[in-house]
Amino acid sequence: MSLRDDLDSIFARDPAARNRFELLLTYPGVHALLLYRVSHWAWGHHWRLLARILSGIARWATGIEIHPGAQIGARFFIDHGMGVVIGETAEIGDDCTLYHGVTLGGTSWQPGKRHPTLGSGVIVGAGAKVLGPIRVGDNARIGSNAVVVKDVPEGATVVGIPGRVVNKSDAGDRHFEAYGLTGQMPDPVARAVECMLEHMHHQDKELAELRAQLAELRPQADDIQIEKSPECSLETQGEGTPAQNS
Repeated sequence: MSLRDDLDSIFARDPAARNRFELLLTYPGVHALLLYRVSHWAWGHHWRLLARILSGIARWATGIEIHPGAQIGARFFIDHGMGVVIGETAEIGDDCTLYHGVTLGGTSWQPGKRHPTLGSGVIVGAGAKVLGPIRVGDNARIGSNAVVVKDVPEGATVVGIPGRVVNKSDAGDRHFEAYGLTGQMPDPVARAVECMLEHMHHQDKELAELRAQLAELRPQADDIQIEKSPECSLETQGEGTPAQNS
């Protein structure tokens, strides 16, 4: 892993990037990653207090919190970056991208593996939360604001709360999609409304057929004489029976 690789990978993912000097001076994701690399080295050499101090400085300066114990691969990019949180036991593969507001968090207070593992080439959209010791497969896409609490297969796209797989592409496809969107990604809410409309149209068709059948049967029904049962009128009820009036 080298600084040059980390910087060069940004040009393929951010059209606003112009040169390495600009990236070093103005990109908070780069600053947070540089300080993480140093703090992670210190953490690995059991200089834990120094490592936490460096990570605290990075959080104060960039708004990005990366625990020095996290494992992060090569060519990692945090775009915009504000509000990103990466927990102690999180593991991130090569060529991954996180947008602002992403949390790789834990769901347990017990020691041990508590945070997610991201495979290579994973993209996590803005505001998404990936929680617990789950695995996100290579080249998966997590949509913006999704909450993922279960394993994600390779090449899948996950959206919603809780996260659900809505699309699955070739696991070898390394094409970059901003904010975890993949082509014409289906909208679960729109699909539900579409199903309701289809059901309504089907019911309307059945009602029209029933009306036509009733119209055909109506002339036959008019020829049938139905003897009506005697009914008491209000006047009869008011007058009473002869025995009562006598």
